[in-house]
Amino acid sequence: MAARVIEVTKEYRLGGGVIVRALRGVSLDVPEGDFLAIMGQSGSGKSTMLNLLGCLDRPTTGHYILAGQDVSRLADDDLSEIRSRDLGFIFQSYNLIQQLTVVENIELPLQYQGHVTAADRQRCVDLAKLVGLSDRLDHRPTQLSGGQQQRVAIARALVNDPQVILADEPTGNLDTATGEEIMEMLKTLNRAGKTIIMVTHEPDIAAQAHRTIRMRDGIVEYAEPYRVRA
Repeated sequence: MAARVIEVTKEYRLGGGVIVRALRGVSLDVPEGDFLAIMGQSGSGKSTMLNLLGCLDRPTTGHYILAGQDVSRLADDDLSEIRSRDLGFIFQSYNLIQQLTVVENIELPLQYQGHVTAADRQRCVDLAKLVGLSDRLDHRPTQLSGGQQQRVAIARALVNDPQVILADEPTGNLDTATGEEIMEMLKTLNRAGKTIIMVTHEPDIAAQAHRTIRMRDGIVEYAEPYRVRA
């Protein structure tokens, strides 16, 4: 599933008529199977870009083409369907529900869609085992380490078998060794055909992607050529 951003701008209106221009005419191609790292200082526009790519927000002007469809002006319900069907999300803060078990957290996107079958529940168990949590199925987030919580978040992102995974600082709250484990998981998913788009401020993490773009003041300041890495 290829993604293309064409001359996209994003403006936010604050109190007193102040306008913040978060993106200023950005164009970007993300081919199917890419592993893209987005870097930039705070306020550079990288998080805004990730939100647009994840259909969590719309551009003010310009176009966002996802799998051949211009999703720039779709209704909220249509964007919600795309997010649940085609996109998976991994967040720095994990965003797990503290009252739910590992399996129940993985199951959450399916709950939002309605009835969860026995086969769905087994898939959640299988995903928990896939990310190395076979002995933690009934544990709650407070009983897990940061790395284990991020593994739950990765399994949750995979439950609908999305084509694109968007990761916002996926190693930001982890120690170096655990961060490398999470990166190995993302690289394995990418080798299996998933497109990965990752925001990070860590150069050593970005260096493990196929390519890196750097953002500054709402524009793409630098785009590294595509290169497959181990």
